[in-house]
This record gives sequence, structure tokens and C-alpha cells, in this order.
Amino acid sequence: MTTKKSTSMSMSDKSLAFLESLTDRKMTLGNLLWSIRECDEMSQAEFAKLLRVSRQYLCDIERGRRIVSTKAAAEFANRLGYSPKQFIRLAIQDDLNKNGFYFDVEIHEKKKAA
Repeated sequence: MTTKKSTSMSMSDKSLAFLESLTDRKMTLGNLLWSIRECDEMSQAEFAKLLRVSRQYLCDIERGRRIVSTKAAAEFANRLGYSPKQFIRLAIQDDLNKNGFYFDVEIHEKKKAA
């Protein structure tokens, strides 16, 4: 998985399940960002610069100390060349879990009205 893609890449539920099995952790947006960064062999400072955030903010996200808004999650996906769908889903899931609501989140892209 590389961030140097010119086309928007979709991240399926199967891909996320595979990453969960590799990391032995429930997938969060922070875990996803950490996985992408590690696969690309980037330091936190380099990756934070790519995301246009501070290294400390990225560290807090990766360690689960910060929750990312859906808007920021979509921006991260776009900057990394991924489809925003799973990034947004994980941001919503993280927020719900942090607030004690343990639901499984699914999102579906709505077709735009003509």
C-alpha cells in the first residue's frame, strides 16, 4: 500500500480486516494512518507534513488520543490518494466509540440528484 498514487484508491472492508489481523488491533483511523505510514517507510514528521498537520497531532491520532473530524478524515484520504469512504467511516466509528456508543458503522455513497 503506497501513498504515491495518482488515482483515488478504494479501501475495502476486506483490506481493513486484513490490516486488523496484521496489527492485532481493532482498526481505527489512527491505526490506519499508522499502517499506511509504516508501509511507506515514512517518519511521523514526513507523514505529518504530507497530511499538513503537526507531528505531535499525528502522534496523538495514531495513539488514539485525538479523534479526527469527518472533514479532516476526507482531506487526509484525498492527500494520500485514497477514497474518503473508509477514512470517514473510521472517523465516525472512533467518535462513537470514544463516547461510549458501540455500534458498527457502515456508510454508503448517495447518488447525487440531477
